[in-house]
Amino acid sequence: MEDVEDDGWQMVETKGNQFIVNSQPFYVNGFNTYWLMVMAADQSTRGKVSEVFQQASSVGLTVCRTWAFNDGQWRALQKSPSVYDEEVFKALDFVVSEAKKYKIRLILSLVNNWDAYGGKPQYVKWGKAGGLNLTSDDEFFSHATLRSYYKAHVKAVVNRVNTFTNITYKDDPTIFAWELMNEPRCTSDPSGDTLQSWIAEMAVYVKSLDAKHLVEIGVEGFYGPSAPARAQFNPNSYATQVGTDFIRNHQTLGVDFASVHIYADSWISQTISNAHLQFTTTWMEAHIEDAEKYLGMPVIFAEFGVSSKDPGYNSSFRDALISTVYKTVLNSTKKGGSGAGSLLWQLFPEGMDNMDDGYAIVLAKSPSTLNLISLHSSKLAIFNSMCSWKCHWGCKKKNALETIIYHDDL
Repeated sequence: MEDVEDDGWQMVETKGNQFIVNSQPFYVNGFNTYWLMVMAADQSTRGKVSEVFQQASSVGLTVCRTWAFNDGQWRALQKSPSVYDEEVFKALDFVVSEAKKYKIRLILSLVNNWDAYGGKPQYVKWGKAGGLNLTSDDEFFSHATLRSYYKAHVKAVVNRVNTFTNITYKDDPTIFAWELMNEPRCTSDPSGDTLQSWIAEMAVYVKSLDAKHLVEIGVEGFYGPSAPARAQFNPNSYATQVGTDFIRNHQTLGVDFASVHIYADSWISQTISNAHLQFTTTWMEAHIEDAEKYLGMPVIFAEFGVSSKDPGYNSSFRDALISTVYKTVLNSTKKGGSGAGSLLWQLFPEGMDNMDDGYAIVLAKSPSTLNLISLHSSKLAIFNSMCSWKCHWGCKKKNALETIIYHDDL
C-alpha cells in the first residue's frame, strides 16, 4: 500500500464529546494486538505485524491499541530503568511506521498494572534492587523514585525519533493517543486518593512533553467512592475496592477521553449466559451517560471480548457480544452522544496460537465475525464522512447523521 498523504494524515483531536480529524468526525472501530513490538523485534516474526494490520485494514478497522512497554522481560524494551534495547526500540519504530502504511492509528500504552511484560511489579523490583525499602507493588504509584522511573520511560518514548520515518513520536499523527497504564488498580488504597494523585501528576507530565496528542488513563471503568449512586452498575462489590473511580479519574486535567473495558466473563461469571449481554449494554450506557453528563468527553470501550475457554462458549455468542457492543455504540453515535467507538480484544493473524489467551479473533477462521466487523466499519465510515455526505438512496437529508436516523435499515 502507498503511504498515506501527509496532508490527510492529521492528529486526532477532541471537540466536545467527539473525536475529530481535519475538523471532521472520527468514530473508532478498532482492535487490540498487544504483542506487536515483541514480534517485530525478530525478523522471523516481523511479518505478523504487517499481516495483522493488513487484515484489520481490509475490514475497515482504523485504530489499534498496543504496548509501548516491555519492562525487564523476554525481548525487553526497557532492560533496567532508562536502559533500552535499541533493537527492540527499532521494532516499535517499525510498528508505528507500518501502521501508517495501512491507515491505522495507534493507542500506545506506557506500562502495565499486571506482571505481564513487566508492569508495576517490575518497577518495584528495580526499586528494591536499587536499595529502596518497598513492601507493596502499589508503591509504584506513591514512591517518588518509582514515579521518576516511569516519567523517564514516558519521556524516552514520547521523544523517540522513529528510525524508519525520521518523525519524532510526539509529532506523528499515526499515534492516536498515549495511555498512561493498562488497567491501573491500587487495591491498597480503596479511597482512590493514591491512584488519583498519580493520574493527576502523570497526565499533566505527558502533556508537558507532548501537547499535540490525546491522553487517556487506561482504567477499566469501575465506579468508586466519589459516585456512590453509580456503584450499582459495577459488576461486583469488589470493583468498588480496587482504587479506581471512573468519574473522578476522568475529571483530571490533561485527560482527553475516557476508557472502559468490558469482561462479563471475568467479572460476573465465567459460564456464558445472556446475563453477560445484559450487563454489557447496561455497563456501556452508564458510562456513555457519565461521559456526556459529567465529563463532556468521548468514551472508548477499549477492550471487550469473550474467551473461547469459557464454559458454554461458541462463536455465535461471541458474535452476539460484538453486536451488542457495536449496537450500543451506534445508538449513542446516532444521537451525537459520547459513545465514540470500541476496540476488540483481540485480533490475531493465523499461526499465533501460542500467544492466544482465549480471546483471539482470527478473521480467516471466523467468517461471520469478519462480516460483522466489516458491516460496523461501513456504518461508522458513513458517520466519519458526514460533512461531505450525499445519500445514495436519494433521500433529501442534509448529512449522514440525519440519513442514518432516517433509514431504519442502518
